[in-house]
Amino acid sequence: IKPSPENIQEMYLDSLRAMGIKPEDHDIRFVEDNWEDAAVGAWGVGWEVWLDGMEVTQFTYFQQCGGLDCRPVSIEITYGLERLTMYLQEVDSIFEIKWNDTTTYGDIFIQGEIENSAFNFEASEPDVLFSLFETYQQQATRLMEKKLVLPAYDHVLKCSHTFNLLDARGVISVTERTRYIRRISGLARQVAQLYYDQREAAGFPLLAI
Repeated sequence: IKPSPENIQEMYLDSLRAMGIKPEDHDIRFVEDNWEDAAVGAWGVGWEVWLDGMEVTQFTYFQQCGGLDCRPVSIEITYGLERLTMYLQEVDSIFEIKWNDTTTYGDIFIQGEIENSAFNFEASEPDVLFSLFETYQQQATRLMEKKLVLPAYDHVLKCSHTFNLLDARGVISVTERTRYIRRISGLARQVAQLYYDQREAAGFPLLAI
């Protein structure tokens, strides 16, 4: 939300009321918890929101995205929809959430969870992932040279995802991890600056809406 409303906390509490959760009947706490994703140059200050001891939301006043200062500072509210649904349905596991009268969340998603976990931690091939990272980085750079911001951004995200897979496989040392994060953050800053420059050249048209 940009610019961030002064009454954003009350607006959030109203959103809980709309879900059927009355704040006055529960222990709701805003616990300081700043957020950062160094790989894409994004960070902000904010809170976790605890509902009766369980984190259900993250508030972040974004200071930077893509390594660029946010002007004005923007507020992001990230709802833990599955956790809120668990609370409303009074179940202890995400896979017990009722999707409808006959089907659970687990019926739909648990097989994907099992197979993707096996891929992430066991079946992915590090040599292939290292090669893919290099390819995605090269393509991101090439696309930025052609001023194709959105495809370039997609390849920056692919770099980030591939790095996470390598990290999950435990094949990146502490020193290498820092180096890879710098490579991704450098790409993120370049693509963010290119996007900003394009919007500035167009006169920031969405500001007129």
